[in-house]
Amino acid sequence: MRTSVVYRGLLSALAGVALPLVAMSSSHAQSISEALALAYRNNPTINTARAELRSVDESVPQALSGWRPQIFGNFDVGGVYSNNNPGSDNYSNTASLGLSVQQALFRGFRTVNSTRQAEAIVRSQRESLRATEQNILFDAAASYMDVIRDTAIVSLRRSNISFLQEQVRAAQDRFEVGEGTRTDVSQAQARLADAQAQLNLALANVNTSRAIFRQVIGQDPKSLSASTSILKFLPKSVELAISIGAQEHPAIQGSLHLVDAAIFNVKTIEGELLPTVTLEGNVGRQWYPPNSNQTSSDAATIFGRVSVPIYQGGQVSSRVREAKEDLGQAQVQVDVARDQIRASIVSAWGQYQASVASISAAQAAVSANQLALEGVIEEQRVGQRTTLDVLNAQLELVDSRVQLVTSQRDRVVAAYLLISTIGRLSAERLGVPAQIYKPKEHYEEVRNSWFGIRTPDGR
Repeated sequence: MRTSVVYRGLLSALAGVALPLVAMSSSHAQSISEALALAYRNNPTINTARAELRSVDESVPQALSGWRPQIFGNFDVGGVYSNNNPGSDNYSNTASLGLSVQQALFRGFRTVNSTRQAEAIVRSQRESLRATEQNILFDAAASYMDVIRDTAIVSLRRSNISFLQEQVRAAQDRFEVGEGTRTDVSQAQARLADAQAQLNLALANVNTSRAIFRQVIGQDPKSLSASTSILKFLPKSVELAISIGAQEHPAIQGSLHLVDAAIFNVKTIEGELLPTVTLEGNVGRQWYPPNSNQTSSDAATIFGRVSVPIYQGGQVSSRVREAKEDLGQAQVQVDVARDQIRASIVSAWGQYQASVASISAAQAAVSANQLALEGVIEEQRVGQRTTLDVLNAQLELVDSRVQLVTSQRDRVVAAYLLISTIGRLSAERLGVPAQIYKPKEHYEEVRNSWFGIRTPDGR
């Protein structure tokens, strides 16, 4: 009678292990989309990249300043001491006020080309921001799924301990009634100690995952849901993924814009070899000492100046050659980026396909090991199996469940990685519930700014 009670306890613990632990959803769960929104809005790395882009935006009005006049005002005041004859000292005050205006009429097309260069750099920096956003969104998704995986593994380890505790009690009961041996008890106790060590490791892992979650997303994880809609964004084939990545990935687009910037940099420096035409105007008034013949005088001048570079020591020529070498490097970097992105896409596609296959294999393993464990327990009850057989069957079941949880996590993370490698992991495309940052708004506000030291946000 006592033995039947023991086996009912084992089967009850086994049922606890069989509970679904992967889908950790609840009515108030924080969805992965909400977590991505928090990361998109609050992550300091993204905010740093946005600030860097706003700084680069200012290079365009700086380049456009070459079209605009430069105006300077000056005011001089001082004293004049003279001693023309012995014993005759004279001291008088004088002052002058003037205004000068300089307007460049022709600078060897440097203003045009430097403006286009700055615009290309801004476009490249926007792609850099997009790449940063992709990286952070992927890190957020991975950390989200890591917390779910590690929390599920903790639950599995705890259920395993409950099962093994039942095994220890059952082995002790069988030993007391003469149906088992001390070896059976020792084996169960050893397996329980190992399970406790694995639980401690799982708890350490989940604490690490939660810390990374807070670092990336900005809040501690609470109730998370494993459901996600990322799979609907996946390309249908690896060939289509490669085609999309070649057209849309920010690393490739950014490198193409840097090629444009390098081309205009060559033209800008070459402009230093061409003549410069400026228009200069000055107006002023000077006040004379009281003992002079006149009290003040006014003057106004206007000049057109043409400066033709004849020889500049070879410096400009060297800089032109240097800029051309930089252009060649930028062009090569485009090919490097394309090769890297293609390799990343193929790798991510393979990881996703492998994770899908791993889920099917793990599900089959869980189902088979579940039936095997139940059968071994029943066979042990009639004396056909040993305690060690039950312990091994339980270990295989737990391992297959851990593998299933890991494979389910890997599939979601691999999906996000694949979307990232083709350049489409953006808050706007994913429908993340956050206000989308629009870098063009700041650019338009500062592009044609003629004066003012306050930033558009009031600083």
